[in-house]
Amino acid sequence: MSKAVFTIRYDIIPAKREEYLNVIKELKTLIKADGLESYSVFEHKNHENTFTEIYLFESRKAYEDFDDDPDERVDILMNKLSDMIVQQTTNYSVLYEI
Repeated sequence: MSKAVFTIRYDIIPAKREEYLNVIKELKTLIKADGLESYSVFEHKNHENTFTEIYLFESRKAYEDFDDDPDERVDILMNKLSDMIVQQTTNYSVLYEI
């Protein structure tokens, strides 16, 4: 069974950096699901305020089923997060292990 990686890359509004870091800190404690092996957030080395969220799933099915059981607090935080992201900077990708 091959693993799946889901990534989201975006820039945040510099003035909202501290608020962003607080939201991510809380999200990292809340984002859990069957088949989700890890959830991490990284800042790009040479691009301040550019971040990538990485979700590692144990299988394609686990990735596909991920949003089937939403958490209300996670939804609230994700909405806050979307207000901190610079428009038209978001890129998504899904990778499947071979």
